[in-house]
Amino acid sequence: MPLKKSGAATELHQVETRDYGRDFDGLVAQLRDPEPGVRRWAARDLASEPRAAVAVCARLAEEGDASVRVALFNSATQIGGAAIVQGMVRLLRSEDAGLRNGAIEVLAGLPDAVAPQVDALLRDPDSDVRIFSVNLLGDLRHPNVPQWLAQVLLHDEAVNVVGAALEVAAEVGTAGTLPALRAARERFAADAYISFSVDLAIERIEST
Repeated sequence: MPLKKSGAATELHQVETRDYGRDFDGLVAQLRDPEPGVRRWAARDLASEPRAAVAVCARLAEEGDASVRVALFNSATQIGGAAIVQGMVRLLRSEDAGLRNGAIEVLAGLPDAVAPQVDALLRDPDSDVRIFSVNLLGDLRHPNVPQWLAQVLLHDEAVNVVGAALEVAAEVGTAGTLPALRAARERFAADAYISFSVDLAIERIEST
């Protein structure tokens, strides 16, 4: 007796059917579909499309579904390049902590593309953006990280930014960071937290 397809299997087939074209334009259109599942699959499929950088970043700024955001951030990391970096930098100014954290994670995975932007980020007029940028340095695998940290320790006037840099320096600082650490302690001599954090960072660096 021939087997009959179950209703569940038929329903699954119907759910998986896509109403958009499988070309680039069709996938970009799917990013605006009302169904999160359609948007999620489109975000995944666009990971191999360098042309999708702008569309992926634009969708992230609007996307409210957590699973779709994850797919978009993953695709952004795979696409990489200057356009993705610019889009992630814009997200650092978002009021949404999830977007900011996701953007930092993507940027951390693109050290060579991010490097040309770091100096400007560390001089941004918004101290919150500078703090987020310092946090990025803690995960950024780039040889200039100690130099960038020293720049913050030597010149930034915001105690919260310097405090963030001290936390990162304690984790990734090198012997070359020590003079900048001591300079930060002198610049903020009246701040007990800064003095404590400097001592902790120096202790950790010298013990490695």
